[in-house]
Amino acid sequence: MRLRIAHSTTYRYEPPASGVIQILRMTPGSHDGQYVAEWQIDVSTDSRLDLHEDAFGNVTHVLTHGPISDLTVTVEGLIDTQDTGGVLKGTDERFPPSFFLRQTDLTDASAAMQTFAKDLSPSAETDVLGFLHALMMAINEHMTFDVDPTSTGTSASEAFIGKRGVCQDYAHIFIACARSAGVPARFVSGHFWRADGETNQQAGHAWAEAYVPDLGWVGFDPANAICTTDAHARVAIGLDYLGAAPVRGTRYGGGTETLTVAVKVDQANGRGQSQSQNQS
Repeated sequence: MRLRIAHSTTYRYEPPASGVIQILRMTPGSHDGQYVAEWQIDVSTDSRLDLHEDAFGNVTHVLTHGPISDLTVTVEGLIDTQDTGGVLKGTDERFPPSFFLRQTDLTDASAAMQTFAKDLSPSAETDVLGFLHALMMAINEHMTFDVDPTSTGTSASEAFIGKRGVCQDYAHIFIACARSAGVPARFVSGHFWRADGETNQQAGHAWAEAYVPDLGWVGFDPANAICTTDAHARVAIGLDYLGAAPVRGTRYGGGTETLTVAVKVDQANGRGQSQSQNQS
């Protein structure tokens, strides 16, 4: 499948901020099942973009700018994808799988979540892949997709208690439960083409990858109750959302900050999807 992706993020500061520093993780890489045919990144200012790779191997751009009232970051391009049955191959792995057993503030599993994972059949001790499939389906049934109750700072345990959230929350819960059962898991940010035309995905998409012995990393999308397919375009990974966020940074001075995100994902020469989000 060839996916055409356009993703813009706009910040407005009133009064203007005296300066901003932003780290952009918005550039995908190529690996087995994913080839980046075209990609470009643009900013609305004359700021310099310094290219780096972070510790996980994600392509990052660092942007700094002085006094500023608004900033728009836009990426767009074409990605060719193939369905690999969710199995990830050909990536540059910087850490052993055991590194992704580390809990974070956003992925700390509560006692209730540990019990939730432990009670699944099959268990991670007897059938890791079967356990992960069961976990994905159980989370999808436990949660209701809702953009209102949570934010980027909501932890897995908070979303689990509330039983409502967005794809980021589903991924955090999956990761927390998998790690509590001894299965390495990590957060993935990217894009998802919805063949049904639904627009309930806000901005980009998020899912998880878990490590299965003798198979490797496998993608699980609990928000959609599927393993990753050629409809998924993988951009960045991290221990949690903070390590894979498309845009993350800070500002100096200024007053009210307004964020607007618009994403369009369509199949080249096919039906499309667009999503938008406004926050203040």
